[in-house]
Amino acid sequence: MKKSLYIFLVLSLISGFAVAQNGNRTIIDDLNTSKWGQGNVKVMQDEAVQNVLGIRQTAAVIAPDTTKTIGAIDPAANFTKVKGFKIQVFSGNNQQRSKREAESKQAQVRTQFPELESVVSFVSPFWRLRVGNFLTREDANTMLKEMKKAFPGFGREMYVVDDVVKRPVH
Repeated sequence: MKKSLYIFLVLSLISGFAVAQNGNRTIIDDLNTSKWGQGNVKVMQDEAVQNVLGIRQTAAVIAPDTTKTIGAIDPAANFTKVKGFKIQVFSGNNQQRSKREAESKQAQVRTQFPELESVVSFVSPFWRLRVGNFLTREDANTMLKEMKKAFPGFGREMYVVDDVVKRPVH
């Protein structure tokens, strides 16, 4: 009887420590946790992948940064990549013209909105220009309205897209 009481106490302490360390859990940690009534998932990954994934934090920990423009990120800051939103300014599949057009529009956007990151990318067969690092769709839509005012000629082409964005590490 005493032996089962000791085993129960040890298991209680171990589970208490596990619950207490729930502050900064990665997505993979959350997936690997057994949940009653749901299937079990076991994710095996390289440590390099673990360092790239964003860390989930509770809403109480995340404080809005009111000192910077929405969607802007300090290039010198450390960051993690998380799911978010960007504004797609251009997309074209004319191989002779689209790269030049994307780079030209990128220069115009950088002139008007230097605080926003802009990226020209090629995913066959499209050249794309995407701007900003927005954590919420509302922030992206707010900036989209400003950009449509600044670039009325781009207006019909610009829209908000789901993408991987940079989030500063505090």
